[in-house]
Formats: sequence, C-alpha cells, structure tokens
Amino acid sequence: MSLAVRRAFIIAAVPVTGALLSAPSALAADKSAKTTTATQSVAADGLDPAEQKIADNLNTRAQNPSLGDTFSGIVLDSKSDKVIWGHDADTALMPASNAKLATATAALTVLGPEHRFTTKVVYGDGTLTLIGGGDRLLSTADVTELAKSAAAGVKSAGLGSVKVRIDDSLFAEPSLANGWNDSYYDDQVAPVRSLVVDGKLSADTSIDAGKVFAQQLADQGVTVDGEVTRGTASATDVPVGQHLSPTLAETVKKMLKTSNNDIAETMLRMTAIAAGKPATFEDGTAVVRDVLSRRYGVSMENFEIYDGSGLSRADRIPARTVADILDLLTDPRYSHRLRSIDEGLPVAGEAGSTLGPEWGRFDTADSQCAVGQVKAKTGTLTGAIALSGLTKAADGRWKVFSFIENQSSADPAATKDTLDGLAATVNGCWA
Repeated sequence: MSLAVRRAFIIAAVPVTGALLSAPSALAADKSAKTTTATQSVAADGLDPAEQKIADNLNTRAQNPSLGDTFSGIVLDSKSDKVIWGHDADTALMPASNAKLATATAALTVLGPEHRFTTKVVYGDGTLTLIGGGDRLLSTADVTELAKSAAAGVKSAGLGSVKVRIDDSLFAEPSLANGWNDSYYDDQVAPVRSLVVDGKLSADTSIDAGKVFAQQLADQGVTVDGEVTRGTASATDVPVGQHLSPTLAETVKKMLKTSNNDIAETMLRMTAIAAGKPATFEDGTAVVRDVLSRRYGVSMENFEIYDGSGLSRADRIPARTVADILDLLTDPRYSHRLRSIDEGLPVAGEAGSTLGPEWGRFDTADSQCAVGQVKAKTGTLTGAIALSGLTKAADGRWKVFSFIENQSSADPAATKDTLDGLAATVNGCWA
C-alpha cells in the first residue's frame, strides 16, 4: 500500500462511540456490611412473627400439585442472612435462564460495568475488513456510521472499488455446548460468533453482518467487488473506523430483561478472554465458577454449568446457590459493580420483560397484588421452570428468594402461576 493511500485512510478514519448511563440501586441501602452465606443451614426456629407467617404460608402453598415432586426453594432475609424458609434448597436442578445471573456476575466482575466492546474496520490490499469484537447490540445504524467512515477513506485514497471481508476470529468456531441440541439453532440461539448486526438469529451472523456493511458501502457510492468473505485482518492493515458498544452494564440489563441467550453466550466468551482464557464454553464457565467461589465465597457444591445462557439441559444449580448470587446485590460492597443486575431484573407486570402481562405473569387473583413489588429472573426450558429474585416484604426488609421446579407434569402456565404466587407470598401481599 502506498504512503498516500495509507495517509488518506488514517485521516478519514472517524471513531464512533456510544454512551449510556445506569441509575443507582436502591437495594444496598437496606443492608449493612455482611459476608456471603453459601453454606448456611435452613433455620428451624428463631423466626419473628412476620417471617414465621411467610414460612407457614410457603409450607402450605409449596404443596401445590403444579410443582410436582422435584422442587427446590429458599427464602433469605438479605440483611441478617437468616434462612426464613427452605425446601430441598441444596438439591441441584436445571436452572434454565437463572444461570444468566451467574454469567452476568462474572462478566461485571472481570470486565467491569463500564467496559465497552469494539467493532473495527481496517483496510489493506484492496480489502475492507469488518472485525467483530463481541458487541451483541451492534445495529445497522452503527454499521452505517462505520461504512461512512470507510467510504470517506476509500474516496480520499482515490480507489475505485474494494472487497469486503469479515474477521470473527476472536471466538473459536461455533459448537454445541454440552446439553444443547441442534434444534436450538432454529429459534433459541445462533451459533456463537463475535460479529452480529441487529441481534439477528441466523446460521452465520458474521457473514450477514458483512453483507449489511457491504450494502451500506454501496449506499455511500463505493463499489464492492464480489461476495463477502471470511478471513483474518493483517497487523499492517490501516484502521478506518471503530464503534464502541454501550457499556457492559447496559448490555447486562438488556440481557436480563428479555432473557437474551445470544447476549449471554457472547458475554461468557468475552469474560473468558478478559481473564486470559480462550473464548469457549469450557473456559468461560470455568471463569464463572472461579469468580463466584474465589471473589464472593459462593459455594460451588452441586454447581454445574456448561453454557452462559442456561439452555444446557446438563446445567445444575441449587436454589440456595442462586439465592446467594442474588444476595450479593444487597451488599453495599458490590452495589456499584453489580447494580446493573438489580436494574436489569424484570419487574412483575413490566411490559416488554419476561415478567410482562404478555407472558401471563402475575395475573392471577393470588399474585396480582405483587405487580411492581417483585423483581426476578425467570427461567423456562422443557421440564424446568424457575423464578428467583428480590422483594421488600411486609416487615420492610428485602427478601431474596429462589424457586426452581423440574419435571412437573402440570401445564407450564400453571407452574408459573404457582411460582408467581410464592413470590407474592414472600412479599406478603398474598397473606
């Protein structure tokens, strides 16, 4: 490449950035300094009258036939760490999307809530290369700005046409996680790649992203030669433009509100890379376990995960462990780092979230009273339904709960209604 062409591209390169802010959490104010209680036993006594009422009601309501015989549940007082109620709380069950809570905690800890993912465009030897950086929120509008920057460089260099290539080598070739089946690729998750536009669910999100980029170049008056190809950018290629994603905190909130599997799996890989590991299921989940146990003291007994989203049918997490992860949100030592998990939890009755009315949640006579009063992560797989979160109870104190059901023969909608009712019981509005 001539010096003049290189200089033209460098001058024309215009970085594009995005900036989103997160609000402070209200949970930490309710809690004094504490230590995690991963191995605390279920309390047999010592409950005050308000707590005893919760326990008594849960003992009765957890007998609902829609929960079947394989059910794990626990309720903690977040300030005292007292176990108010438990049922087979140490039994490891399929957590479904409750596993995303572990993924989010590890990502925020390793990468930090202000981290942003970078998508780049470079030029070399007549080719513009779009390089994936793990931004699951990359949009067509973002790619359009990258194309404008690249087109300015092409025109300044006096080039008549370019080839377009994508570089998604940041991640290993997509594979199925232990416990996944290939039918997931139809509608649950895309093969995990480091480049995607508009969250598209397709067999090759990287090539599709390259096609969007090529079209935007054409719209800018740049001729694109041939089809979009896959390759690895050279270290000598000239930077033409870059886009910075929203913060990780914003990405976590979107993942949790809508239970987005693709964001979770990308986040798992970016966490592994930040920890100095390969971007694989195995290394990502190893980092999650290490962060939870070593940084926060959460017990890894009976804890098995094989992915970041909870789609794996081999994943196993006890309700106690899920509750201990959520309990971290109420600790002021971690309030800044983990605030986006608190803010991202769906709120009962919140339209557009997995606890919204469009999903039939918190709409029964027993649970409607908890609309706006419970924030929780849902989880749904064939044979597995979970609901874990926080609510401020009648005594004015935050309670952490986790309910996980596996293999019930009941209609899943009935099981979800029962779990919503248990959450309303913890809140105390269903007395």
